[in-house]
Amino acid sequence: MNKIYPNAHHALEGLIEDGMTLAVGGFGLCGIPEALIEALRDTRKKNLTVISNNAGVDGFGLGLLLETRQIRKMVSSYVGENKEFERQYLSGELELEFTPQGTLAEKLRAGGAGIPAFYTKTGYGTLIAEGKETRQFNDEWFVMETSLNADVALIKAWKADKSGNLMFNKTARNFNPLAATAGKVCIVEVEEIVEIGELDADQIHLPGIYVQRIVLNSVPEKRIEKRTTRSA
Repeated sequence: MNKIYPNAHHALEGLIEDGMTLAVGGFGLCGIPEALIEALRDTRKKNLTVISNNAGVDGFGLGLLLETRQIRKMVSSYVGENKEFERQYLSGELELEFTPQGTLAEKLRAGGAGIPAFYTKTGYGTLIAEGKETRQFNDEWFVMETSLNADVALIKAWKADKSGNLMFNKTARNFNPLAATAGKVCIVEVEEIVEIGELDADQIHLPGIYVQRIVLNSVPEKRIEKRTTRSA
């Protein structure tokens, strides 16, 4: 089975429909599938639910999909870097399911593992727990959180072999493996594709069984979210 597609647009062909749920890797602008997000914008599909730690920034990353009004709902843990996100949310144009970061990671991991729900102390006694089941274990109270799954996962990795075995580059790993396992179909954007057997088996971060489509983007922009320099 050939998993390699010539570009991001071809990799999305036949997959994206209005109203779908997508899990998108990245943290800020670190480890985001830049080319796949642009190709998703170009599909013009609407009413999307996007599960991602955040929504990029204005004019880049998932911020592109906010500008075109393609996202109906975000499931996120941080939304502070995007003015358009703020505007749409406060005006009622955009739905938001606000989730603590560790809980969001576990909801994706559980979804990929086939676990329907789990208990966590995080959020108990706050707005996060409203309307959710709570239960006491060993004199402490926990909130039940349901897992997350997606129709399609869009992720970014450093290297892939032709079977889809992946290696991530340091902190760019972030939410990417979790998003991959939670998606029914996973498309990965990589900087390098190698032959099967070239990757050290002990260094593979995500097995190829989770990856259905691969696209090469050897020169990603890797934009810096906030450039901070030391004063002279």
